[in-house]
Amino acid sequence: MNVLITGGSGFIGGYFHRELTERGHQIVNLDLVDPTGPIADVPYVKGDVRDPAAVRKALATLDTPIDHVVHLAAAHHDFGIDHDTYYDVNENGARVITEAMDEHHVPELTFYSTVAIYGETPAPVTEDSPKEFFTPYGGSKWAAEQVFQAWTEKGPNGAGKPRRCLTIRPTVTFGPNNFANMYSLIRQINSGKYAQFGPASNFKSLSYVENIVDATLHLWDYPERANYDPYNWIDKPDLTSGDIAVVIMECLGKGSKPLTFPLWLGLAAGLPFDVVIKLTGKNLPISTARIKKLFCQQTKFEADKVLATGYTPKVPLKVGIDRMVQWYLKGGKDEQAVWHIPPAKPVTG
Repeated sequence: MNVLITGGSGFIGGYFHRELTERGHQIVNLDLVDPTGPIADVPYVKGDVRDPAAVRKALATLDTPIDHVVHLAAAHHDFGIDHDTYYDVNENGARVITEAMDEHHVPELTFYSTVAIYGETPAPVTEDSPKEFFTPYGGSKWAAEQVFQAWTEKGPNGAGKPRRCLTIRPTVTFGPNNFANMYSLIRQINSGKYAQFGPASNFKSLSYVENIVDATLHLWDYPERANYDPYNWIDKPDLTSGDIAVVIMECLGKGSKPLTFPLWLGLAAGLPFDVVIKLTGKNLPISTARIKKLFCQQTKFEADKVLATGYTPKVPLKVGIDRMVQWYLKGGKDEQAVWHIPPAKPVTG
């Protein structure tokens, strides 16, 4: 099978590359970011998902037709992206993708959405829960889902094949080679700069990268999947923010009792950083919002739908955390994170 991965140069794209090539599939990568590592060896088109010419070029790169598009490219960082750019990349990019797929008679799509579409919907949060997003990221991903659902409802494409879209809604995804929230937490704990504020009893659903990719490929072969079918992905059992810190400490060999202070003290300590953020626009690692998010905000979601298909995660959650910690210790701590923010206007040509 021939697979186009948009955003294939990124974190999750690298894991798709490994799994798909091991299964004998051929890959094309469409990304604004030049690939490194093993994925640099596959055909690559440098381009923006908002540029129809770039998407068409990527779909026509191989000598034989593309069978499936894995759409990972997105505006997703929570800092440095304006409202309209989220919607331009995520919603308009979805339209560009579907139009190009129809031109090339590509019937199958996998789209990575997000649990951010649920906002603060009360638990239990399933695929059918209300969509109460409050960020442009969540809103634009939900808008993209509407584009893909409408596309599947058009019926068979020009080649007579049903249009099908598998939508995956992951929670915070982590693993080796990722430099986001889990990386920051591991670094803080390893450096001795971590402190817990309050009981940290709020649940924080997590998604380990090897499991989410494996679950996605399992669903490709699930015979009862609908033409448009969304699935949450969360590794179970859920851990509290306090549990996560303790697991990391144990994996690092740093005991299991974090230094703990009252919540009010942490919020007070974050106020000066709030002022600096407001005055400079810098994305600082400490703020009252970050403290509330880590120690107060509960982000708990359910994955019963995918588990009901017979899928069993291949990596237990705590083992996944340990794998990331060991990667960090073996060299990840010395690597420099580079954040790729999509430009406000599409890159063409």
